[in-house]
Order: sequence, then structure tokens, then C-alpha cells
Amino acid sequence: MEIFNNISIGDLEEPNILHTKMERIDSKKDDEALKKVCKDFEAIFLSMIFKQMKKTIPEGGLIEKSLGSEIFEDMYIEEISKEISKRDGGLGIQEMLYQQFKQGYVSW
Repeated sequence: MEIFNNISIGDLEEPNILHTKMERIDSKKDDEALKKVCKDFEAIFLSMIFKQMKKTIPEGGLIEKSLGSEIFEDMYIEEISKEISKRDGGLGIQEMLYQQFKQGYVSW
């Protein structure tokens, strides 16, 4: 009979097994949270890069830009940045950050 996903009643007879299994579950959740934060950081970083690149394009042309079109372009850049970071590990920044945090190179 299983109580949780990976814990059976037979395992509960050993005194520390529940504690070690719960630690593993917590560490898996922590890993997933760390991966998500690294992915979000890469998306924000890409968004900042794209916005700076957009500033280099000279303004002018046939149609004036309204406040609405500027807001739309900023939202579009943010969504593109999120999509790039989601696909196949993005640019690789998120994986580098994740490995550095996991291996203890970066500390608080």
C-alpha cells in the first residue's frame, strides 16, 4: 500500500526513511525552482539586450509611432525573449547559471 508517490508502508518501519525521502522530494522541487529562475533570468537578459538593440534603429519613416505601438513592441520583445529561453535551453545562459549554482560556485 502506498501513502505518497514513492513511500510505501513497509518503508515507514525504518525510522529515518521518511525523512530522507522527504528531503529528496524537497531537493527535486528546489532543482525545478532553480531551473525556472535561471530560465526567467535568461528571458529578462535577452529582453534587455533586444531593447538596447532596438534603440540603435533610427526613428522616422512614413508612420509616426504612438504610445500604443511602443507598448506593443515592448510586449512583443518580452514574449520573443521568453520563447527563445524556452526552446532547447535558450542560448545556454540558463544552463551555465544552473550549473554554477548547483556546484556552489555562486553563493549568497
